[in-house]
Amino acid sequence: MKPAYAGHLAMLAFSLLVAGSFALGVLSANDISPMALNAVRFWIAAGVIGATVLATTGMQRQALAAPWRYVVLAGFFTTYFVLMFEGLKTAPAVSAAAVFTLTPVLTALFGWLLLRQVLTRRMALALGVGAIGALWVIFEADFDALLRFEIGRGELIYFCGCISHAVYTPMVRKLHRGEPAIVYTFCTLLAGAMILTVLGWGDLRETDWASLPGIVWVTIGYTAVFASAATFTLLQFATLRLPSSKVMAYTYLTPSWVIAWGTALGGGTPAPAVLLGVGLTIIALLLLLKDEHPFTG
Repeated sequence: MKPAYAGHLAMLAFSLLVAGSFALGVLSANDISPMALNAVRFWIAAGVIGATVLATTGMQRQALAAPWRYVVLAGFFTTYFVLMFEGLKTAPAVSAAAVFTLTPVLTALFGWLLLRQVLTRRMALALGVGAIGALWVIFEADFDALLRFEIGRGELIYFCGCISHAVYTPMVRKLHRGEPAIVYTFCTLLAGAMILTVLGWGDLRETDWASLPGIVWVTIGYTAVFASAATFTLLQFATLRLPSSKVMAYTYLTPSWVIAWGTALGGGTPAPAVLLGVGLTIIALLLLLKDEHPFTG
């Protein structure tokens, strides 16, 4: 198989696994504090990635230089996940996934502010089309609600989390000092687990772990292993084989995968009018899969 094809398959799997976080998160968000859930999830993910580090590259002295970098990155990273699960208490999974597709637009903005990265014409068009499709889904195909900009509380909370995610992405490159990617990720996950444990200690103590529904444990295990450790591996694999614009493009498949997850888990499907917005996000994906020279003007 050609490296590029393998990269595309990896990103298809990546987008499918990420979508599972939304579908399972909606089912468990009201049964456990987001701080408690993510604290446990980060410790498990750090353990999985840490074991991989020991089995491959090992810890390197240069990775321990300026440890404040990992605290900064973990601050943005943990904020995203906590607000995601807080938002999923009231936001439908498909709607939250549509909010997630706004992240590339925000990332492009912060990428320019922090790294002076520029867009291509085609990428700018794709981001615009994807944003329109996302808004159509978020407002459930209600044009009047869109004009009034009546956004739900859950979607608004999660959008704030997506802003944090959008800052995190360019900061990863800005603060990187040549460490192996897997070591860099392990240190960030470890810092995140510590932050969540300290800030969420009250929630961790108050949680009746023995009485939690099974779906909560499924969500914790899934998000730790598949939506953290596995997606990291797939993302690294694809990044080495595809341009960054193509990697970013697969974000737009998330709403479609969430619909598939919801159907598989016994939920309903969105109204046909809402699916129009999902279709626009797929068009955005196809546009971003095209190559083009950088546009700076």
